[in-house]
Amino acid sequence: MALVVVAVGGWFVYRTLAGADCSGEVPLNVAAAPEIAPAVEAAAQAWVEDGAAVDGRCVAVTVSGTDPVDVAAAVAGLHGISLAGVGRASGTAVMPDVWVPDSSTWLLRLSAAAPGFAPTNNASVAHSPVVVAMPEPVATSFGWPDEQLTWTDLLQQITTGTQLRTGIVDPTRDSAGLSLLLAIGGAASAAGDGAQQAMTGALRALATGRSALRQDLVARFPRSADPAAVASALSAAALSEEDVIAYNAARPPISLAALYPQPASMSLDYPYAVLPGTDPARAAAAEALFSVLDTAAFKDRLGARGLRGPDGSWGQGFEAPRGARAGLPEPPSAAPQPTASSDAGGSAAPGGTPAGGPDPAAVDRALSTWTAVTLPARMLAVIDVSGSMLQRVPTAGGATRMQVTLLAAQRGLGLFDDTWAVGLWTFSTELAGGRDYREEQPVGPLSSQRSRLLASLNAITPKPTGDTGLYDTVLAAYESMQEGWEPGRVNSVVMLTDGRNDDADGISQEKLLADLQALVDPRRPIQVVIIGIGDGVSRDELESITKVTGGGVFVTEDPAKIGDIFLQAIALRPAAPG
Repeated sequence: MALVVVAVGGWFVYRTLAGADCSGEVPLNVAAAPEIAPAVEAAAQAWVEDGAAVDGRCVAVTVSGTDPVDVAAAVAGLHGISLAGVGRASGTAVMPDVWVPDSSTWLLRLSAAAPGFAPTNNASVAHSPVVVAMPEPVATSFGWPDEQLTWTDLLQQITTGTQLRTGIVDPTRDSAGLSLLLAIGGAASAAGDGAQQAMTGALRALATGRSALRQDLVARFPRSADPAAVASALSAAALSEEDVIAYNAARPPISLAALYPQPASMSLDYPYAVLPGTDPARAAAAEALFSVLDTAAFKDRLGARGLRGPDGSWGQGFEAPRGARAGLPEPPSAAPQPTASSDAGGSAAPGGTPAGGPDPAAVDRALSTWTAVTLPARMLAVIDVSGSMLQRVPTAGGATRMQVTLLAAQRGLGLFDDTWAVGLWTFSTELAGGRDYREEQPVGPLSSQRSRLLASLNAITPKPTGDTGLYDTVLAAYESMQEGWEPGRVNSVVMLTDGRNDDADGISQEKLLADLQALVDPRRPIQVVIIGIGDGVSRDELESITKVTGGGVFVTEDPAKIGDIFLQAIALRPAAPG
């Protein structure tokens, strides 16, 4: 995906050394989110002019306003990982010494995928609640400013109402969008058995109004007070409080109201992260600069920019929207979710965000679900039906491996909208004559074959005497998907298995890898995603395949966790080529 760099007030401050009490120079590069960069710049400039020094050496500071997604892409590239929706860094991307993104979730996502990424400090230097922004006439119809909106109210409006035209910035690239996703997920979870249906409906509705860039989303709010213009324009979107203040400061024809739904959603907390690998002198300068940002004077600079201090209070010049309250809200809670690792960079998430915040597994699950619902794809699901799939799973109430796998597949199918094209194979050994695999349903649009796919899934039963014909099946599935490759979609094979290849009459591992290498076409990529279930799989064997084809390996020794891993596996997809 194309990266967009938003640069505001990039500058280099230096002090003439003659007459100064310091000598030499310690350069310090700071990349800050665009909305906070001017305040950081002004504070750093004043500090330098006042004689900034570390251990007798002068400090020179460069502050650049950079979209957090661009720094995240650069960090991910450095550590050889990928983050859903982030894409690759531009060729001119430069790693800063200090990074001040808008949210700690960026640090969480990176540290979860790359254990070697361990920034220090990570304390918040500013705060901005995430609000639901509505044109004031629309907000008034919801009882604003007298009545309190809840996320449950909003979820109902998004999924069943006709009054709101909602929008969201892609939550894989935008922290306010991610906050909305987590809040909506929390509201949907209260729906009990209907939770997945409610969440899926909300995500599909939001996806129809999504934007890649925040400025594009904001531009869709009404630019005229004409009732027809208001009715046809964007009527609700997740933005930061600072976004609303900045929008209204331009005196638009219709101002935005900031609604603060309950329970409070995840706020933007602007962590001050000293990146790993920063040399000691620069790290010392970074800590000295942090102390400058931890002052009442800096809070006033933030206030003039529509931002609060890290404690949620605001300084001089802050123009609070109606309904705003000083102080930090109670942090959102999220039930822990299982996580998985992949050869594409995934690993078990740490126990919390670097600077506090939601459960990392909840963030991973929310983004995985969003990707599964919103990214169009052409997928062949290949399910192991060997005899070992009859083993019971104690953690799943005694259900068999086959039963928990099919349940995960059925739920996953419910997430995909009719733009998807999906097919289904099963495999074991000698399943269809001399072949190890059998086509249950060809790859086709869900709009016409969803019911047939569900019926086929419900009819799958393991072959009690069957072994695991892994290699022949992988090769045949890859060839099949390559023959029908479609541009504009993510073309992938998703295989679920609980064993190693044990087909004595099939091809060898060496021949499989050689044949796959000959088939791989970078212009027509096919991702192979393999989900290993139980303790009978070999990660090395599975990774040898995906290292050739691209894709990822997810392994869980507890088959009861297959549902969550299935979501993560589906989310492991790049933007569609072509």
